[in-house]
Amino acid sequence: MLSADQLLDALLERARGVTASETVALTAALGRVLTAPQTSAITVPPLDNSAMDGYAVRVADVVAAGVRLPVSQRILAGAVGAPLQLGTAARIFTGAPVPSGADAVLMQEDCTAEGESVVINKLPRRGENIRRAGEDIEAGAQVLAAGTRLGAAEMGLAASVGLDELPVFKRLKVACFFTGDELVTPGTSLQPGQIYNSNRYTLTGLVNGLGCELIDLGIVPDTLDATEAALARAAREADVVITSGGVSVGEADYVKAAVEKLGRVEMWKVAMRPGKPLVYGRVGEADFIGLPGNPVSAFVTFCLFVRPFLLKRMGAADVLYRAFAVQADFAWSKPGARREFLRAQLQPSGRLALFPNQGSGVLTSCAWSDGLVDLAIGQTVQPGDWVRFIPFSELLP
Repeated sequence: MLSADQLLDALLERARGVTASETVALTAALGRVLTAPQTSAITVPPLDNSAMDGYAVRVADVVAAGVRLPVSQRILAGAVGAPLQLGTAARIFTGAPVPSGADAVLMQEDCTAEGESVVINKLPRRGENIRRAGEDIEAGAQVLAAGTRLGAAEMGLAASVGLDELPVFKRLKVACFFTGDELVTPGTSLQPGQIYNSNRYTLTGLVNGLGCELIDLGIVPDTLDATEAALARAAREADVVITSGGVSVGEADYVKAAVEKLGRVEMWKVAMRPGKPLVYGRVGEADFIGLPGNPVSAFVTFCLFVRPFLLKRMGAADVLYRAFAVQADFAWSKPGARREFLRAQLQPSGRLALFPNQGSGVLTSCAWSDGLVDLAIGQTVQPGDWVRFIPFSELLP
């Protein structure tokens, strides 16, 4: 068996980035990956502007608190005022350009309006409440690097410099199918021995969340012929094929056998709990990843291994998750022979509590948790110990 670190390293070595690209409207760029760096043709902000609603003044005109100045103009955001006359103030609003000659903006809370004049109740400081031109972005500066996966903040940043379309890699095609004669689709009645196919919704949700093009082939019967047919179709249509179930050592586990017949298996089994029976291989030009059938095992192994693999295949530069040291509010006295990933929730105290049932079929543990406690082989924990914690914010799309 490979260690979890060895498996992740090996998967990332085999992850071939997409090369085909297209240009999409900024409104359609969420989750896509940039093919080229983006620079700004403009300065942001373009002019010195007010950070507050208040009054623009010359510091030299306010020699003491209580000075009264006539209000010579009113400047709204989107308008450019006239140069500030000596011995006057300009009524100004947030985002409005600061008139030339003014070197401070006082908040309206520090002033008292009296007719056509204003009483300045506080001595201003030069530069106070003024956002300088270019303090965010200089013209010609790079705002987004190649390989950036575009989220809401990145889309807003692109919009702030006037970009209305972006060059991105084409969507990675990911095919999924699910094996097990016991599986049925929600909405139908369960017969004795049957269970609802939760993995289909967990895994397709994770794939869709990454921005991949999903090919959902649904449930495949537990026969070698049906598994081979589904695998052959998936490998023709997709860049990556992901399955759950059928990769262990049971007599009805046909997925690994189908991969060996149609392609090749390069890795099998990882020394971790949950998620030992994981397969990586190739079928034609497609990568194949076979996840365990237990719901928690499928969820955890996707988060830890498949997500970074898919991100690299998508062309993303930043694919690895981060872990943090957090204090435990639990005891773990049964060290295992495999690396353990325990579902845990952050408490108001800032410490971690464990879900009481860590079984690989208890999917409620994943919905309840905020992330995974990563325990080394043989590690025990006492309340107050610092543990390695991987929040789901680092693992989910």
